Amino acid sequence: MMGNEMAGNTMWAGHWLWMLVIAIVAVIPAWRICQRTGYPGFLGFLILIPLVNLVLLYFLAFAQWPAEKARRHDE
Repeated sequence: MMGNEMAGNTMWAGHWLWMLVIAIVAVIPAWRICQRTGYPGFLGFLILIPLVNLVLLYFLAFAQWPAEKARRHDE
């Protein structure tokens, strides 16, 4: 009985560690994309929220980027 509880706790800790790694792998590129398009980088955290992440991707794909507007203004 005690052996099963210990294995469950180990898997639980491993699960959260794995989720943290996946979150970091997903957030860093999303953060950089948001910065390069001219939006605040913290919007990259939205990539972790189901369905909101799809809205973020569509928003970035079809919105007028502030960085693009600034580039046009400089020309």
